[in-house]
Amino acid sequence: MASTEPEHEHREEEEAPANEDEDTGAQVAPIVKLEEIAVTTGEEDETSILDLKAKLYRFDKDGNQWKERGAGSVKFLKHKESGKVRLVMRQSKTLKICANHLLLPTMTVQEHAGNEKSCVWHATDFADGELKDELFCIRFASIENNKTFMETFQEVAESQKNKEENKDASATAEILEKLSVEENKIEEKEEVPVGSEKETKSDAEKTEKKDEEPASSA
Repeated sequence: MASTEPEHEHREEEEAPANEDEDTGAQVAPIVKLEEIAVTTGEEDETSILDLKAKLYRFDKDGNQWKERGAGSVKFLKHKESGKVRLVMRQSKTLKICANHLLLPTMTVQEHAGNEKSCVWHATDFADGELKDELFCIRFASIENNKTFMETFQEVAESQKNKEENKDASATAEILEKLSVEENKIEEKEEVPVGSEKETKSDAEKTEKKDEEPASSA
């Protein structure tokens, strides 16, 4: 007698997958043991005084156009010992350096023509491993961030200028102090021969008198 049960019910029972979430209790040891490695960024001795998200461009002189360098975080980093400040920008995903240069007293930043969210400046950059004169343009998501960047940029440049002036003043003071000390030493050396000349003259006079006495007795 033929079976009256539908064939698809049998197929469902045969094709029913095993429960993948079932815990078998087996423990699998890792094949390779990974150790933690300390990663250095070169920023360990610096303090961040600015950190903003932006997109950076550089001007290509050959093509006479702006080219994108990358989007990421732009920072002003102040060295804990020297006090020097540099601008560093890395791409957000790859962390590749887009810009890396010092903020110098002679540097200025200005708003990019026709765009209140962007600004431009010249710098001698070291992002590619060699010094290059670059014209940068950076664009922010808001006008406020652009203003903050420009104001901090100018403040840092001014502070570096004051440090250079103080350094020059200190160096000048040290030079003058050395000169005064050297002059005093020269004066002291010149006084010694004067005294010795007097002593020499008196000794000569005594010798002349002694020579004259025997001559008169004769």
